[in-house]
Amino acid sequence: MLTSLPNLLTLSRIVVIPIIIGLFFVREHWAAWAACVLFGAAAITDYVDGYLARSWSQVSIVGKFLDPIADKLLVAAVLFMLVAVDKLNGISVLPAVVILLREVLVSGLREFLAGIRVGMPVSKLAKWKTAIQMVALGILIVGNDGPPWLPVELIGEIGLWAAGLLTLITGWDYMQAGWKHMNEEREPEPEPTPRPGQPHGTTGAARSVG
Repeated sequence: MLTSLPNLLTLSRIVVIPIIIGLFFVREHWAAWAACVLFGAAAITDYVDGYLARSWSQVSIVGKFLDPIADKLLVAAVLFMLVAVDKLNGISVLPAVVILLREVLVSGLREFLAGIRVGMPVSKLAKWKTAIQMVALGILIVGNDGPPWLPVELIGEIGLWAAGLLTLITGWDYMQAGWKHMNEEREPEPEPTPRPGQPHGTTGAARSVG
């Protein structure tokens, strides 16, 4: 049900995206911190909505559909905006590219596996990747608007590189798991058992007589 609390929390991650984007264009200290707080709150809902859905037995098809989409939209929007306002530049853009490409890869893989009715559960390492990634992005949103005595940008970039490394590892793990299903050969369907008195191989359509 779309109006259940877990689904509303998931939707809130999508609703907050344009607000965060708008705050990037406000060149004030408070705007950077406000964007960080909103992003942090949205990231927390990624855990809370799933926990509530399982605890309250409100896991739904809508929730399963919206949850990964909301996550990817939020992360992609923030990464693009960090590059746009030059809070992320140079070689530090590489882990951002890796993260985005991995999201596309995993999305395509999940779609393929769903077509053959195979699930792909999230690994513990992937959960750690997500946690480090969200913390790093929140720090980078603040950037130079953080305390002057703290190397905020450097800390955020180190976190993003760590998330990028875990992204490569988990992406490879998912690809290996999916590849096994891609290479699986379907078992041949058993031939129908001939009826009593019927010669073997004549089941089905009658043979034509030449």
